Amino acid sequence: MLHIGTSGWQYKDWRGAFYPEKVPQREWLDYYSKRFTTAEVNNTFYRLPERTVFENWAETVPAHFRMAAKMSRYLTHVKRLKEPAEPVERFLDRAAGLGTKLGPVLLQLPPNLQAQPDALAATLELFPNTVQVVVEPRHESWWTDEVRDVLERHNAALCWADRKSRSLTPLWRTADFGYLRLHDGTAKRPMSYGTRAIDSWLRRLWDMFDDRCDVYVYFNNDPGCAAIDNARTMIRRASALGMPVATYDEAPVE
Repeated sequence: MLHIGTSGWQYKDWRGAFYPEKVPQREWLDYYSKRFTTAEVNNTFYRLPERTVFENWAETVPAHFRMAAKMSRYLTHVKRLKEPAEPVERFLDRAAGLGTKLGPVLLQLPPNLQAQPDALAATLELFPNTVQVVVEPRHESWWTDEVRDVLERHNAALCWADRKSRSLTPLWRTADFGYLRLHDGTAKRPMSYGTRAIDSWLRRLWDMFDDRCDVYVYFNNDPGCAAIDNARTMIRRASALGMPVATYDEAPVE
């Protein structure tokens, strides 16, 4: 099942382009969640909200909505995976406010952090089996069999990442679910992905994952509302190809 959405939903330039002018910003999540089935929360990376914020999000979105949450940079960029117990416990305690609406937890590593398989393994061991964990390394030293083995042993997904139609990561399947982040396309519209690029990514997902797997796809090219338009296009293209994609019949994607 494909779950397709955007990385974040609170972008000022989406007013008028996606959000009607009359809809106040405090109601944007409600509006968004009636048109998409998932979103990736990025502000949890910069400043970890209190549990009540997660609870408010959970109360706002529909029952089958899933929110992927980006791990606090305190663990990944400040501690650099050292002494992970307290940061992971604090994050999970607050994110638990989402209840059943918590999707994968994304660990995006600094681009200058070289491979530390043992530190990664020690971090992943702190997550319960009920939490799906995704790792997005950004240094080429991570692309080793040892790292792949760590991910597979902990059922942690390697995040597939793309920028300018070039994969930034190996296309490994390391878990029973998948996760794709699309950062920056090469279509004429700035940062946007064209239909051919979107179809290419759908074919890669089709080849790697079967119908029993949840696969989360997030467009991170928010300027100019490109992410919204690209997510809508991918949902339509996936449906046309016969791929199972999560949508709401009562509120179809426009």
